[in-house]
Amino acid sequence: MEIVSVEDKKLLNEFIKLPWQIYGNDPNWVPPLIKEIEFLFSEKNPFWQHSEKKLFLIWEGNRPLGRIAGIIDHNHINIHQENCGFFGFFESINDYAVAEKLLNVVREYLKEKKMEVMRGPMNPSTNDECGFLIEGFDSAPTVMMTYNPEYYLEFMERYGLRKAKDFYAYLAPVTGEQITRLSRVSELVKKREPNLVVRPINLKKFAEELGKIKQIYNSAWSKNWGFVPMTDGEIESMAERLKPLVVPEILQIAEFDGKPAGFLMAVPDYNQVMKRINGKLNLSGIVKFLWYKNKIDALRLITLGVCPEYRKKGIDGLLYLESLKGAMKKGYKFCEFSWVLEENILTQRAAEFMGGKLYKKYRIYEIKI
Repeated sequence: MEIVSVEDKKLLNEFIKLPWQIYGNDPNWVPPLIKEIEFLFSEKNPFWQHSEKKLFLIWEGNRPLGRIAGIIDHNHINIHQENCGFFGFFESINDYAVAEKLLNVVREYLKEKKMEVMRGPMNPSTNDECGFLIEGFDSAPTVMMTYNPEYYLEFMERYGLRKAKDFYAYLAPVTGEQITRLSRVSELVKKREPNLVVRPINLKKFAEELGKIKQIYNSAWSKNWGFVPMTDGEIESMAERLKPLVVPEILQIAEFDGKPAGFLMAVPDYNQVMKRINGKLNLSGIVKFLWYKNKIDALRLITLGVCPEYRKKGIDGLLYLESLKGAMKKGYKFCEFSWVLEENILTQRAAEFMGGKLYKKYRIYEIKI
């Protein structure tokens, strides 16, 4: 077996397409969009303006057996004041020797960069896909959530990596009963807070709305574990890629006295479509996308945040209510609440109040270098 550094387009193409070899006919794996992964690694991705990466493949003969990335996010280091580097984009055949070599090469890379902790998987940060699935292998992931073979967990433990943080996913039905329950509480909130307005995002004023969302996001999540504020470039890049997927009725913004106070972002589970196009948005893929996107029956609630100064006013309940109304109107049947931190009891209780059941768990690992 030979470890090689990915330094050209040919090797990068092998790196990107390796998962098709690992997952084969696994019915729960969702092939990523190849163009999206190419962008993720390109210099066009503004994340790399404050980060470094090193990609590795492991070969035997003429075939790759695994891959991994070493990642150093200088914004994370500066904000959290820890010399922590990351591993990400990990894939391996079911052979511990392969996994061990991959983890070793990134650990050595991070050591050379004076890092003291290796943490992951981050693909490439907490603002993107991250963590290994540790429970809930019996169903496919929703959009922008991870999936992996169960044997990866054994590899991590055997190597000496230990839990850094777990996060959860809840699955809830979208029903009129939830709207009725939330409406009772929300009416009281509206009477108590007449200056509070909750409304759908206005796509015609997208740039202006984006500024409000950025302000809320970087305020509301500032105390969350592993949080690193997104730069203007990252926010704009993500928004540009997500805009075609946005359904305004389920992306709600709260304003208090005209000032941004909170927002809820849910998106249709486009993984239901991605499973059908096999990573390629060619003519056939576009036709399938346009056909099947109207058959999506589930959402993923990606984020709900309220600025600290506006908390405990019932804003979150109103955001849930208006988004649910939009989801019912559009005919969605299910909603996943995900990336819920294990210590975030309030959000867990909210998911349960909405009829959600804990059905998947994810884990980020770490080890001292």
